[in-house]
Amino acid sequence: MTDPPPTSVLLPTVRWTDACEEVAAMLGEEDELLVIADDADDPVADRRGETAEGVRVVLAGEPEGCSGKANAIAAGMEAAEGDRIVWTDDDFRHPPGWLAELHADYERQGPTTELPVFVGRDPLGVLLEPAYLVGGTLAVAAGGIAWGGAVVFEHDDLDQTAFLDDLRRTVSDDGTLSDHLEVKPVKRMRIVPAGGSIRASLERFVRFLWIVRYHAPRASVVNVGLAVAFSTLCLAAPIIGIGFVTLFSGATYAWAGLRRPTFLLAGPVAIAMPALMAYAYARRTFVWGGRRYRWVRKSDVRVYPE
Repeated sequence: MTDPPPTSVLLPTVRWTDACEEVAAMLGEEDELLVIADDADDPVADRRGETAEGVRVVLAGEPEGCSGKANAIAAGMEAAEGDRIVWTDDDFRHPPGWLAELHADYERQGPTTELPVFVGRDPLGVLLEPAYLVGGTLAVAAGGIAWGGAVVFEHDDLDQTAFLDDLRRTVSDDGTLSDHLEVKPVKRMRIVPAGGSIRASLERFVRFLWIVRYHAPRASVVNVGLAVAFSTLCLAAPIIGIGFVTLFSGATYAWAGLRRPTFLLAGPVAIAMPALMAYAYARRTFVWGGRRYRWVRKSDVRVYPE
């Protein structure tokens, strides 16, 4: 494999975390890691001028009309000096060779994304694990959807002006990237802890459903129909319905290499899903990263203090 071009890794975070150390250790001589915070009040801002070679702290400023994450990514894209771009997050482990694998993927197949596996850290997050594996991991694996935690592409792969314009008017960074760029998945799972409290998991669920609603409206309709159908089947014929969704969940866990007994929760999740969806779509706002958002239309986002 030829040497990869200069690469900019974008990592939004307000604190210097293990992920920052892990990614910084993988940088090549011409690479850079952009650690993107909101403003000078964030703890990571204190590291400006004290970071390792190739690491820069970028201050994105307060978001106006978009999410803090989308605003951070937009600022990072504008500041990036590398020809190749990698997005990542600070909430999962980056093993040695992670960046090299993404480079190899790009050389083989162009824009590429890895797969997230969300593991709950609270009772509701644990309950939702089977749903996230099907609706999140499998959806990304099906192709055409980018996961912002591990995606690689180059500036020339998209119309950056149009992309940044849309990015500054939305909530979902990876949903917007998927609108502008076709990516191919690789079957490498990254375990991402999710939630931490019932409220955090509930807000996350609401946000995910709104992302699907605006970036994949047909899939949203299909998801609602399937949720109602499976819930009805599980209630009307418990042995058949719960047996089927549990078997499917177990097969999905095996495909993902996830050895957790939570696949057995597929039945209760299927029964509860229509009510959870109804709640999510009835919500007019949701909280993410210390801010409250009202997503009126795909390109109309209102930002409020939590």
